Amino acid sequence: MHTERKARWAVRQSALPTVVRSCPDCSSTRHRPSGKIRVNANGKLLDVWLLLSCAGCDRTSKVPVHERVHTSSLEPARREAYENNDLAVVRELTMSASLAAKNDYSLDWSGTWELEARTPLHAIDDPTPLTVLVSFELPVPVRVERLLMSGLGLSRSRVRRMVADGRIRLPLAPDAKARRDFELTVHAPAATLAQLAAPVAATRREAVRELGAASAVEAPPRLSRAVSGA
Repeated sequence: MHTERKARWAVRQSALPTVVRSCPDCSSTRHRPSGKIRVNANGKLLDVWLLLSCAGCDRTSKVPVHERVHTSSLEPARREAYENNDLAVVRELTMSASLAAKNDYSLDWSGTWELEARTPLHAIDDPTPLTVLVSFELPVPVRVERLLMSGLGLSRSRVRRMVADGRIRLPLAPDAKARRDFELTVHAPAATLAQLAAPVAATRREAVRELGAASAVEAPPRLSRAVSGA
């Protein structure tokens, strides 16, 4: 009996997304994080901004993170992270879809990720099902079909054919964009399973033939009892 094989694919971060918004000083719409956060205190009220740099003219612009919030509403560790330009917080804010929606800009995720795929050899034709856990290091929207092409090293047409044939089983459509962890299963083609079963069937047929031949051998004749005449 075959036991299920497992593999892990990880969507790794290679860069931060580009902020797409108009620049007041030039025609560029591309902005990158400057790596800095500005905190302004007015008594007990705080304003916090993420600072961006225009890719065209280097103009610095501000993205409101908190506006006129009371100091008590922020955890001390969070405020300290803002004041110290904590890189993890800069990364978090830059990738925040809710912050982008709140401030009416979009994120361009092109060139921000790479797939690390640890898949056993012969994963496609091995008769043992392969379960793949896809995990995301960053919330980048990636088309499922593209992940399959990269992870399995297959063309788009073959990936689509395998999905249609039920050999690749997914929890979402192949043209959907995923950004959270999910699992998929790769099954062997029917021809491979038939080839695997053929030797077993042949062995069984041979055993049946041998058993039949053995039962057909004549048993030794019985000795007849002598009947005496009257």
